[in-house]
Amino acid sequence: MYPELFRIGTFPITTYGIWLALGMLCALFAASRLAARDGLPGERIYDLGLWVLVGGLVGSKLLMVLVEPGVQVFTFDFLRSGGVYYGGLIGGFLAAVILIRFYKLPFWKVSDALAAGLALGQAFGRQGCFAAGCCWGKATSLPWGVHFTEAGHEYTGVPIIGPDNTDLYLQPTQLYESFAMLAVFAFLVYLHRHKKFDGQVLIAYGILYSIIRFSIEFVRDDPRGDLWGLTTMTGLSTSQLVSIVVAIVAIVLMIVRLRSAKGAEALPKSD
Repeated sequence: MYPELFRIGTFPITTYGIWLALGMLCALFAASRLAARDGLPGERIYDLGLWVLVGGLVGSKLLMVLVEPGVQVFTFDFLRSGGVYYGGLIGGFLAAVILIRFYKLPFWKVSDALAAGLALGQAFGRQGCFAAGCCWGKATSLPWGVHFTEAGHEYTGVPIIGPDNTDLYLQPTQLYESFAMLAVFAFLVYLHRHKKFDGQVLIAYGILYSIIRFSIEFVRDDPRGDLWGLTTMTGLSTSQLVSIVVAIVAIVLMIVRLRSAKGAEALPKSD
C-alpha cells in the first residue's frame, strides 16, 4: 500500500486524496447522467453535488469530534482524515434538502440520481482507504488477509505486527465495502430505469448500504470512538447503531411509497 504518492515541497499528495477526487468526479458524472433521464438540468446537478460534498465533509468531521473525545481539531491529521462516513451522509443529505428547495428542483428525482452517484463514489473512496491503511479489519488467517506496509503504519497507525512479533494479516474491510458498493451502484442504475416511484433509488440505497455497513462492522477493528456511551452499552459500533435506524426508516418509507404508487396505478384514468 502506498499512502503517499509524492510531495510538492512539504505538501504530500496522498493516494487517498487521489482516489477521493476520482470518486467525486465519477459520482457527479453518474448523477448528472441519471438526472438527465428524469429531465433534470445536468448543470444544476453538478452545482448541487459540489455543495453536497462540502456538507458531507463538514458532517463527517463533526461526527468524528462527537465519537472520538480528545481528537485534535486544529491539526493537519484532522484535516486530511476522512472523518466518520455516516456523519458525512447526514451532512450531505441536509445540504441536499436545503439546496434542492433553493433551486426549486423535485426532491425525489434529484435524490435518486445523487444516491446512485454516491454509491459509485464510495466504491472509489474505499479504495483510497485501502491504499492509506485506514478503516482496517480484524486479524485473520484467511488467504486474502492483508499485511500493510510500514508506511501505512506510520501514516494511519494500522497494526502490522501481531502479539507474537510476526507479520499481522488483517481483513481487507475496505475492499469488502468497495466491491459491495460497486455492485450496489450497478443495481441502482438498473433500478433507476425500472423504478416504480420517484425516491425508490434513494430508499433502496439506504436499505442496502445499512445492511452492508452493519455486516462489515463485525470484522472492522480500527478505533472509532463511542457516541454517548451507546457502543459500550449495546456492544454495537456507532455505525451499526446508525445503520439500524437508517434501515428501519428506509424500509418504512419503501413500504409506504410502494403502496402509494400501487394505489395511484389502481385509480381509474379520466378521459
